[in-house]
This record gives sequence, C-alpha cells and structure tokens, in this order.
Amino acid sequence: MSPGERAENLIADFGITSPEDLDVVAFAYDAGLEVEFDELEGCDATLMGFENRAIATIRPSNVGRERFSIGHELGHWEMHRGKSFRCRVDDPGETLASNSEQEKHADEYAAHLLMPRPLLMPMVMSVERPSFKHINEFAEIFQTSRTATCIRLAQIDTLPIIAACYRGNDLRWLSRAPDVPKKWIVKRRLDEDSFAYDVMQHGKEMQGKQPAEVWFDDNDVAEEYEVMEHSARGRDGEVLVLIYLTDVEMMTPRSNRRREADDEISHGRYSRRR
Repeated sequence: MSPGERAENLIADFGITSPEDLDVVAFAYDAGLEVEFDELEGCDATLMGFENRAIATIRPSNVGRERFSIGHELGHWEMHRGKSFRCRVDDPGETLASNSEQEKHADEYAAHLLMPRPLLMPMVMSVERPSFKHINEFAEIFQTSRTATCIRLAQIDTLPIIAACYRGNDLRWLSRAPDVPKKWIVKRRLDEDSFAYDVMQHGKEMQGKQPAEVWFDDNDVAEEYEVMEHSARGRDGEVLVLIYLTDVEMMTPRSNRRREADDEISHGRYSRRR
C-alpha cells in the first residue's frame, strides 16, 4: 500500500466528508503522536518515538506549513516507526528536489492526508483549467501552502498538467501528472520567451498560450503544438509555473507525424540510404 493510500484510508476510517474536518492534530493524537510547537534550529520538525508513543516538535510558522509539517511527521510515524527524524518539511518542493525516499514518502502521506482525492477532485473538476486564483482558493479551503497545492494538483492526475518551480532561472523541482508522457522534458533554464521569465523579472502574474518549444527540450515536434502557461511569484524569489498540455495529441507516446513516418517505413515507402 502506497503512503497516499494509507493516508486516504485513514480519512475514510474517520468518515470525513468535508475539508474543515481534516484535523491533522487529532489524527496525530489518535496515532499516539503528541504535537508540540517550539523554535528549532536547523530543521522545521523533529520526531522522537518510543514503543507506541512519540512526540513531534514543529517550528511555528503559518497554518499551511505547520499542518504539512505535522502530516509529514505523522507519515514518518506511520511508515518508519522506530526511527527519529529531523526534517525540513515546510516546503514540499525541498523534498522533490532531494533524493530521500523516506522524506518523499512522508510528503506523499501528508499531501494525501491534507488534500484527499475524494474531497479535492470534485473542486478541481469543477474548473476547466485551474489558475493560481483557483490554487489560492483550494489552499485556503484545505489550509495548505500554495506550493503543496500546486504539487498535489499535478499528482492527483485529473488534468494534463506539469507544475514546476524556478529560482534564478534554474529549475528547482517539477511535478507532472502521471499520464503526461515523459517525452515532454521541461527545460532546466527558463526560456526568455516564457511568461515565467517575465514574472521572474517583474513579479506580475501572467498566463496565456505559448509555443510548446518554449517549455520543452529534446523534442523535435514541440514546434507543432501550443501549451497554456500560468506563472506567478512564489516564495524567496521563486516562480511557480503551471503548464497545461492543451492538445490531445501531446498526450500520446508519439506525435502523429512520427507515427505516420513509422507507418510509411513499415510499408516500405522509405528505403534506408547507405
């Protein structure tokens, strides 16, 4: 069972049907995890456990970050019991950029606990293509950070979307919907023609259609398509980006042109030059 499935099973066991009932402190208490708040140096949360009881100490912050930190430590307690942790979890983007599987599992648990699919999906599906205005609304409803909400929007896999974050024009992390083909390789450096580049320079939120080649590397058919880009300032000089694949052909493993060429080769219409 995946970390996300474990978290959503917990939600089902509690019979929760409304975001306002997602009391992460109560979930922790029920699991034998006491939550305390205290100033910490070098980390955002710690977990110390013995047998069936544990204490999670959380560095005070805004509500969204505190809730995610508690959910993250609860994930460690449920999945990695018997170990102690000092975590940097106030920004799930930090974990996406790392190689720690245990931290990623704890983040997945927290994301599903705070934004369970049965509650979030109907809200997402009620909007054709969520923008940062909707992201902010979802974040307020679920009391989560905008970063965590962007990542969850992609991972819930109801839309053809890639969420990404850049700092100083360099890619920090990305989260793609599972159904988005891996052939669409997001550029490591911001293209100067992207809205995100302008947002990085001037700070004004922007959205609109863009040639796909502005966003994707190593793809000889990107020039044939357009994407919808939404970009907004994040925290600490970052830019958050939502990239929507608006052409259904982009969701296939190969482009029509490549597929037609393969068909012609298979029917002997092309001969290999020596």
